[in-house]
Amino acid sequence: MTETEPARRGRAARNDSVILDAARAVFLEDPKAPIAAVAERAGVGMSALYRRYAGKEDLLRRLCHDGLRRFIAEAEAADAEPDGWAAFTRFLERVVEADVHSLTVHLAGTFTPTPEMRRDAERAGALGAALAGRAAASGRLRRDVVTGDVGLVLEGCAAIRVPDPGRTRELRLRHLAMLLDGMAAADAPALPGPPPAPGELDWRWRRSPGADPVSAAE
Repeated sequence: MTETEPARRGRAARNDSVILDAARAVFLEDPKAPIAAVAERAGVGMSALYRRYAGKEDLLRRLCHDGLRRFIAEAEAADAEPDGWAAFTRFLERVVEADVHSLTVHLAGTFTPTPEMRRDAERAGALGAALAGRAAASGRLRRDVVTGDVGLVLEGCAAIRVPDPGRTRELRLRHLAMLLDGMAAADAPALPGPPPAPGELDWRWRRSPGADPVSAAE
């Protein structure tokens, strides 16, 4: 029986999801792993993988762009919350739960960002800054916290990983709750050292001197 076009599209979407899940697992373990390791983990042939992605760099770019889009979606959803501090904390919790930063930090500098990724990175940075600004306006966020600090908080949570995914989630959210308590200490003594300067963390996304970075907000 001939396969219908909707059935083919559905099968292709399922295969793509399997490949992306496998790629995420493989490159979290070893960013330098060959693309053949992804095909093996996904249980597909190399020809099936190459029909979707021209090569490893194309696959890495897709993984990181998906993470960037998820960051944007969570920021936009949180922005609907009328309370500035609640919007800020909800956003951080959802991004940590989505595990956006684990892979993007691992893969920083391993591919050339597209113009669309740069535009999305700028939007992600603007949305994150707006949420931090609302939290500051609420009077809950300590005065010396800047947007760059928020990115470091998310990176720190993403660095927590144990073999059990459920336990990893619990430990990350526990760590985030402790960090949020510190960020809410509006009258606390000043933090040590200067905050991250604009663009200071972007070096990781440069493949070579002078290359355009993708924002660390990703």
